[in-house]
Amino acid sequence: MSKKFAFIGSGSLEFTRDLVRDILTFDAFRDCEIALMDIDSKRLSYSRKAVEKIIEKGSYPAKVSATLDRREALKGADGVLITILQGGVDVWRHDIEIPAKYGVDICVGDTRGPSGIFRFLRTAPVMLEIIRDVEALCPDAIVLNYTNPMALLCGYLQRQTKVNVTGLCHSVQGTAEMLAGFIGAKPEELTYTCAGINHQAFYLKMDWKGQDALPLLKKAVLEKPEVAAEEPVRSEMFLNLGYYPTESSGHNSEYNAWFRKRPDLIEKYCTHGTGWNPGAHAYILDEYLKRECSWESEFRKMLEEEEFDLRRGDEYASNIFNAVFGDHTPFEFNGNLRNFGLIDNLPDGACVEVPVLSSRAGIRPFHVGKLPDNLAILVNTSSRCEELAIDGAIEGDPWKIFQAVLFDPLTSAVLSMAETKQMVQEMLDKNKEYLTYFKSLAI
Repeated sequence: MSKKFAFIGSGSLEFTRDLVRDILTFDAFRDCEIALMDIDSKRLSYSRKAVEKIIEKGSYPAKVSATLDRREALKGADGVLITILQGGVDVWRHDIEIPAKYGVDICVGDTRGPSGIFRFLRTAPVMLEIIRDVEALCPDAIVLNYTNPMALLCGYLQRQTKVNVTGLCHSVQGTAEMLAGFIGAKPEELTYTCAGINHQAFYLKMDWKGQDALPLLKKAVLEKPEVAAEEPVRSEMFLNLGYYPTESSGHNSEYNAWFRKRPDLIEKYCTHGTGWNPGAHAYILDEYLKRECSWESEFRKMLEEEEFDLRRGDEYASNIFNAVFGDHTPFEFNGNLRNFGLIDNLPDGACVEVPVLSSRAGIRPFHVGKLPDNLAILVNTSSRCEELAIDGAIEGDPWKIFQAVLFDPLTSAVLSMAETKQMVQEMLDKNKEYLTYFKSLAI
């Protein structure tokens, strides 16, 4: 029997295009049904055209439908992919601009800290509505979430449903590929154990042809200026912590107190890197603003191109689906699941990013053990702030949101308690139309 895949938020055009392409590379899914859903009819139309092009180019017997009705898309789905953005750039720009007024300089703002927490608060009720529909219409589906903030949203959902929800991020395999290049290896030659929380996980072990690759990586960072310059923040963290983090320098500069609390540090660590995201203020916001008027022409141009690569990419999703209900080839990946006996020195029940095996038996995470003590200090702070923010969302308690931001490392390095309280209150007030589930917005 053919399988059905529901894309919730299919207006994330590049994601939808690439994930559909990957799914259709598996023989078990050649005749599947792709059900696209978005609240933006124009973007929904373009996503359908992209999928139709893939089906045509690959001569697949697959079918595609497009709908504004989420329940229609979800009905009977075997796999669900969530790639939504709650509120346009005119809404989430305030996640960056309000903290900037108070001196908290944000590069991306989609993961944690004041910006990530408020993105989470706007998105959480919509995500829960999606999961409630899954419970009613396809309760046995494998649900894969790509929407940020990953740990906050997955932890929030996983606390409140028995649906099989796993969070996916491409930073682990993407960084591993980069590190392979640094030491002259092929990505497929590396084996590693990577664990922590989303965007703040570390390669605890890395082997190349049976030998420890971390000393080779350290040598490359110390002796090759082009390697150190590509990721200044991550290079500094690696040399001083002993383990390499998974997310870009720009992202990592937001998650701790070392790189963005003074203009001179931003100039030194977050300005001159040669990687994709060195750490410029409002980097992603600026990118979105640039594309507000150009996305349609760019995507139309892509659709008109004759050449289209149908080879499978590096995203995990299609391999997971294939392992569980396709041809059952086991697939190992890093996923975001609750910490029940996975990482010994992170909070029980918190959402962690760990190695996971998908197979006919389902999705099963591996026990990692303890993080090194120095990493545990750093990651525990972020994880406990996330857990406090999730509590605040579930209980509708603005005080807990304030407390979660209060202990954010970058915020606390820059602001006093009173200043943080004033900033959080301003952010609560700015987001009031999205926070109607709160008992009050007064801290």
